[in-house]
Amino acid sequence: MNNSNSLHDNSSTKDEKNNTLMQKAIGKNGLILALFALVSTGLIAITYQITKDKIAQEIKAALARRLNEIVPANEYDNDAYHDCTIIMNGSLLGQTEPVPLYRMRNNTQNYAVFTTAIAPEGYSGRIHLAIGIYQNGQVAGVRVTEHSETPGLGDRIEIEKSDWIMQYSGKSLQQPEPEKWRVKKDGGEFDALTGATITPRAITKAVYNALLFYQENSANLFNGQQNCGIQQ
Repeated sequence: MNNSNSLHDNSSTKDEKNNTLMQKAIGKNGLILALFALVSTGLIAITYQITKDKIAQEIKAALARRLNEIVPANEYDNDAYHDCTIIMNGSLLGQTEPVPLYRMRNNTQNYAVFTTAIAPEGYSGRIHLAIGIYQNGQVAGVRVTEHSETPGLGDRIEIEKSDWIMQYSGKSLQQPEPEKWRVKKDGGEFDALTGATITPRAITKAVYNALLFYQENSANLFNGQQNCGIQQ
């Protein structure tokens, strides 16, 4: 009987030791994971701080290249990169934050503006656009700068993939008429993409809204304070 009790006590002691060891191991592993997460977060934060300015400059440089694609540099004679004003109310542009708008002039005459807009209703989310508008209200050009559309289908909105986006050049609020600012499937004038209609609808609406914004604000846009700029 005593031997039985002794064996039971030894077994209980062994279980307690195992539990203690297990708890220590769990605690140690948890501490290692916490330290790893802390170090990883720190490295990400440091990397962001190191690269954020470079990333911002790359974005600005890419935007500058789009400006020259849409309104060729030989069509204006001012420093458009610094003849820039901040748009504070860009709701028609799909923007909630202040938006820079660049102005092109020729022989001191107002020639065109260039800004960004967002089509919020793309098939896979928001579509970022760069839009140029001539002084007379015609679209100088549109380029997609960022999107998440389906490769091989919706991504044909990129100028590098097809010339689909070029159909907006030369259009205005008068040509076509407002009711024709839709894709052809909806009774409008603009081509959709084979197998993709939601994305073209969103972009068409965004370009139309940008023209509305320009119509409502053109005088102020050209005369606004110079308070921003990008490097070439």
